[in-house]
Amino acid sequence: MNNRVRELRTALGWSQADLGDRLDVSRQTVNAVETGKYDPSLPLAFKIARIFAMPIESIFTPED
Repeated sequence: MNNRVRELRTALGWSQADLGDRLDVSRQTVNAVETGKYDPSLPLAFKIARIFAMPIESIFTPED
């Protein structure tokens, strides 16, 4: 799954640790999501969408 998490996070000037704190996950989890090593659970994907005030499908897209 492709995602825009890194792009959106850096646009706000947040570190991975900052985003992790807001999501109640570790910095390592944020890194794994950003690099595509880990697809977030549905609840985590919804949390990410809420934090960035965007529809979930604007952040996450399936790989072709």
